[in-house]
Amino acid sequence: EVLYVGKARNLKKRVANYGKLAGQPARIGRMILATAAMEFITTETETEALLLEANLIKRLKPRYNVLLRDDKSFPYILVRRDHDFPQIEKYRGAQSQPGDYYGPFASAGAVNSTLNSLQKAFLLRSCSDSVFQNRTRPCLLHQIKRCSAPCVGLIDKDGYAALVTQAQEFLTGGAQELRDKLTAAMQAASAALDFEQAALYRDRIRALSAVQAHQGINPGIVREADVFAVCQQGGQTCIQLFFFRSGQNWGNRAYFPRADRSLPISEILSAFIGQFYDNKPPPGLLLLSHPVDEAELLTEALSIRAGRKVKLSVPERGEKKALVAHALNNAREALERKLAESASQEKLLRGLADSLDLPAPPQRIEVYDNSHIQGTHPVGAMIVAGPDGFQKAQYRKFNIRDTDMTPGDDYAMMREVLTRRFRRLLRDSKGDNPPQRPDLVIIDGGTGQLNVARDILAELGLAEIALLAVSKGPDRDAGRERFH
Repeated sequence: EVLYVGKARNLKKRVANYGKLAGQPARIGRMILATAAMEFITTETETEALLLEANLIKRLKPRYNVLLRDDKSFPYILVRRDHDFPQIEKYRGAQSQPGDYYGPFASAGAVNSTLNSLQKAFLLRSCSDSVFQNRTRPCLLHQIKRCSAPCVGLIDKDGYAALVTQAQEFLTGGAQELRDKLTAAMQAASAALDFEQAALYRDRIRALSAVQAHQGINPGIVREADVFAVCQQGGQTCIQLFFFRSGQNWGNRAYFPRADRSLPISEILSAFIGQFYDNKPPPGLLLLSHPVDEAELLTEALSIRAGRKVKLSVPERGEKKALVAHALNNAREALERKLAESASQEKLLRGLADSLDLPAPPQRIEVYDNSHIQGTHPVGAMIVAGPDGFQKAQYRKFNIRDTDMTPGDDYAMMREVLTRRFRRLLRDSKGDNPPQRPDLVIIDGGTGQLNVARDILAELGLAEIALLAVSKGPDRDAGRERFH
């Protein structure tokens, strides 16, 4: 197990410091006592060392480093450019598709809400190319005024291109100018007694207003920035992150990094930012609630990552200060909710341990169920829960591979799912970053499924993991389940 990843300008001084226990913080003392060996990597520059450090921490997840958790990719809006009638869609992953990308957005919900309003305003298609090519009449989205139906020729190429241009103008920060143009067009249509066209412009203006109202704060002078605000309480840290692009608020998200309570905010925030931008380019400006360690070095590393100059700022007045204060309030509220939820979850886990005679409250619970459609398309599913509640990033779906299985054989499906899952667990446990083992496995089923699970865990040498099966009660009524 890798305990810690760090960089040093003076390696001799750094190693000598770890060679003595006296005067060390409790966290460092525990780490020194657990250390069996050290490995060294030499880099050309300190900036390169900082980038490598962030990458290794994310990949190896050392116990004694500040660790960014739940680092999935952020969604973008993509306006494709490989079709005469471009599609607008939500997109994640490498930006390899030809088109224009707008983002990042803080969550899928933020993207979906914006897409919903953009479709109402500009009537851009969201269907796939294959659906587009095979339409013979307008779809339901056209009927509810969410699409201009280019698939069946109800709008020509030039008219559709004008709608795309307006949508992109809005996404790049020209919302007010666009509203002024649409208002003038609405008034002109009304004066010409073309009330149907005027109503279309009116609906478009309303949809744009809905997007802006949902965005909340839209800064006047900050065109592009990420805002980081840190709050600490009860031994936990919350980092609230807001995205501002094209002068618009594209959502916010709270993070709860794993960090020792003895670490100062400056060190936690510096480590978090380094890991956060390990696989994504930063904007030109980062607004921070607190100063960070080695700010000049971090700025240089981020500038290399972005391919342009990046600035770190702790604003003291004006609009930028107000943005940070708003983010800080959100961080404080998110942390208070998190602490309240953690206390409630801890109480639930203690009660579960008492009810099942477990030696301690479970830290990782895995729940398994299978499903099929009249014997076809069989799948298994695993969900995970623990002290932090449900851990959706660790959910897994298993497509059943055994083609010789009797259709609908729940026992055989359970055997395959559990065998694949726990063989993978044992294989990964031999690596540098062993995964956490479950303290409790819950099976949806009765004694038959329970016996299958017990046999598999025994075969793999994991019989010490607690097992529980839950079967449905009479008439499948909630609250009347049976426990095995």
